[in-house]
Amino acid sequence: MSTFTKIKALKDSLSISELKLAKFALDSSNAIRELSSQELANVVGVSQSSVVKFSQKLGYKGYPAFKMGIIDALNNSSTNSNLHGKITINDSFAQMSEKLLSSKVSVLNETQTLNDEKAFIEAVEFLKSSKRILICGLGGSALVGKDFSYKLQKLGMMAIEEVDTHAQLAFAATLGENDLVFAISESGNTKEMINVVSEAKRNKSKIISVTRYGSTPISDMADVKLYSVADDESARLSSILARTAQEFIIDILFIAITQSSRQGRQILEKTNAVVSDFRRLA
Repeated sequence: MSTFTKIKALKDSLSISELKLAKFALDSSNAIRELSSQELANVVGVSQSSVVKFSQKLGYKGYPAFKMGIIDALNNSSTNSNLHGKITINDSFAQMSEKLLSSKVSVLNETQTLNDEKAFIEAVEFLKSSKRILICGLGGSALVGKDFSYKLQKLGMMAIEEVDTHAQLAFAATLGENDLVFAISESGNTKEMINVVSEAKRNKSKIISVTRYGSTPISDMADVKLYSVADDESARLSSILARTAQEFIIDILFIAITQSSRQGRQILEKTNAVVSDFRRLA
């Protein structure tokens, strides 16, 4: 995983000193090539221990490994990580659409980078083997969850998406060890979602989470952790990008399940045929 991707994914959980280091690493990454940990601390205006802790928070043993991660990311990067700019009210239609497209491509690439194949494979096996699947989310995440429930239902799977949080919690109380909760939460810290996942966990149900990268109350309880990315260019645009990343994850899972399940493919063909016949006769 690119060091730049790690930094952007973890920025919401960074301290003030770590945020200064993160900004410098993203904006002036080339300068880090020539700086020692003490020199970097002096330039940014933090302590040397903050530099070490920042490196470790990103998963490196220390500053030298972090520095090599920065160098590798620079060597492997073919495009500017800050290519997409903020959309402003004065942008022309062409400028707006180009910035949005660039932002979406960037978010999709980073989301793909954050997740390894093993996590997707485990998620697919859990979904296929579960008797009942509760898909839950709030706001825009609920819309993504509803789409996922429709996709899984077309494969003949017992997948339910419920918007009402009380209904989510009540349904979670009925789940058992052969069932699964698929929790979608951009922050990973939504109180209502934590309650649902906690209830399912008490009933020994499997948990798959889709949250921001890093440790969150929801992902910490999950058996399989998947991560989505959304840049915070603005509150509204961030919401659009969050949905783009989440939809990318559920589409990967849907396609992977379809590929690995002959029965699922047969049911999908049948459901598609029924809908096609209805449209033709309408």
